Amino acid sequence: MNDQRPLTIIVVVVLVGLVLLTKLFLIQVADDSFLKRAERNAIQRVVDHPYRGLVYDRTGKIMVYNNPIFDLMIIPKEFQVRDTARFCEIFRVSKEHLIETYTAARKYSSVKPSTLIKQISTTDFARIQDYLIDYPGLFVMSRSVRSYPQASSANTLGYIGEISGNQLGRDTVKYYRQGDYVGLSGMEGFYEKELRGVKGVKYKMVNVRGVDKGPFKNGEYDTASVAGKNVTSSIDLLLQQYGEMLMAGKRGSVVAIEPKTGEILSMISAPSYDPNVLTGAQFSTNYMLLNKDDTRPLFNRPIMAMYPPGSIFKIVQSLVGLQSGILNVNTTFACNRSLVACHNHPSPVDLFGAIRNSCNPYYHQAFRAIINREVSSNTFKDTEIGLNEWRESVMKFGLGSPLGLDMFNEKGGSIPSSKLYDRVYGAGRWKYSTIYSLSIGQGEMLVTPLQMANLAAVFANKGYYYTPHLIKAIDGNTDNIPEEFRTKHEVGVDAHHFDMVQDAMAQAIYGTAARAVIKDIEIAGKTGTAQNPQGEDHSVFIAFAPKSDPKIAIAVYVENAGWGGRAAASIASLMIEKYLRGEVTRLELEEYVRVGKFM
Repeated sequence: MNDQRPLTIIVVVVLVGLVLLTKLFLIQVADDSFLKRAERNAIQRVVDHPYRGLVYDRTGKIMVYNNPIFDLMIIPKEFQVRDTARFCEIFRVSKEHLIETYTAARKYSSVKPSTLIKQISTTDFARIQDYLIDYPGLFVMSRSVRSYPQASSANTLGYIGEISGNQLGRDTVKYYRQGDYVGLSGMEGFYEKELRGVKGVKYKMVNVRGVDKGPFKNGEYDTASVAGKNVTSSIDLLLQQYGEMLMAGKRGSVVAIEPKTGEILSMISAPSYDPNVLTGAQFSTNYMLLNKDDTRPLFNRPIMAMYPPGSIFKIVQSLVGLQSGILNVNTTFACNRSLVACHNHPSPVDLFGAIRNSCNPYYHQAFRAIINREVSSNTFKDTEIGLNEWRESVMKFGLGSPLGLDMFNEKGGSIPSSKLYDRVYGAGRWKYSTIYSLSIGQGEMLVTPLQMANLAAVFANKGYYYTPHLIKAIDGNTDNIPEEFRTKHEVGVDAHHFDMVQDAMAQAIYGTAARAVIKDIEIAGKTGTAQNPQGEDHSVFIAFAPKSDPKIAIAVYVENAGWGGRAAASIASLMIEKYLRGEVTRLELEEYVRVGKFM
């Protein structure tokens, strides 16, 4: 019995040894999961963020470029600081921020890096770099932010900022990660996919303390980032800067378009701001200050502000009446001021005279003829039918809905329908006398400054327009721009009807906008004075030039500046001269606009 014990023990030991050897074989040879776990613990995946594409103006001038910045990273397990007050003084952070950020980093991982301070400028980096050796566990990663060589076109170019949780949730392709920067407005937002580039990835070996030990497998699995595509904007930077100078101290909009292409030459929202303030570490602070500013510099007036068009809408009324056959060039009405107020001019007037003299009573009577055509025995029903048909014709001019600009948050204005008046007054309880203010571009009608400029392009082109857009080329290729910006939109009015209208607009500026006259450049234009119940009326002017071969169509809207022939017409005329000649010779008019004493 005793002689069998050693044998039993030997057998057990051998069996246990075989089991352990088998298990070890499976772990080390057959199963590589433990190897992969070990590699994951020893390998850090570092995202290589690409440079965003640059933005140029139509002449090749740089508008947006990338500026290097630095994120201060922390590895909590290695981080040591003896004098907290001195640390906070050197790195210009509060003690509360240091504690909060360190705690969050340690909670995430004690050996993996987290961001301690974001977006350190090159100036601040130069100041702190000599102190980094005194604080184990700190190192710097380089990134880039946008920079603007000219303090111009802020609302047009837009800005970038850290991605929000909602945006991450909408990222179906999972391109972005928390902490990434994306375009949030303007061209930066709309062309985010083109500008952002493609991320790269680098894998590096680290020891248990997170110290970099070089690339993993000699960089075999690394991928290089690809810079974003460069974008050429349709903006003419010199014209844009000149317009911004003219609009300084005012509220309103200027939009200039190249009629033959729909390319936006200038888009000014006043007041605006220096786009450089929404870059770098002070983004949040400066954004809050701008957002609280009573002048609303972040509000992009050319595409978001909606106003009554005023008398410029009389041109649309004329063309709708001509196309429908209700009006012709010889249609004459008396300037009956018992119907609606008007200024002094000869009476009666034909259609040419009505446009030239901006006769309110003429359009009161003409609009009534367009609306009340006695197609029904019921007067109320007749007005409803006529209004809806009129609205369909008007909306073909790009009014009443967004035009489709390559920018987010574009408003569409409002061209009222019978449903609106049914809702306000009740079905069958309104008629022409309720809506006659629409005849002169007032009442419930609203348009945006962009739509006004597009109207000027329609008049210049004799009946068509291209969707206004800010893109001219992507990576130098004009064929890359979206097809919708190369599609012609007809407004449904025969081209020959525009001949008389253009002639009348050319004559109109000698009567209502004499300041707009430029020697040797024939301008066709129309003034407007939009009523404002809260204060002084708004000054409105649209124009195109040269009349025989239009190269620029423009709309100017200056809030609380009174009659359109003063502020708006003067600004438009100066910008036309600047664009067509490259310089301005009427320095007295420029000073008149700059000082801004229009009343």
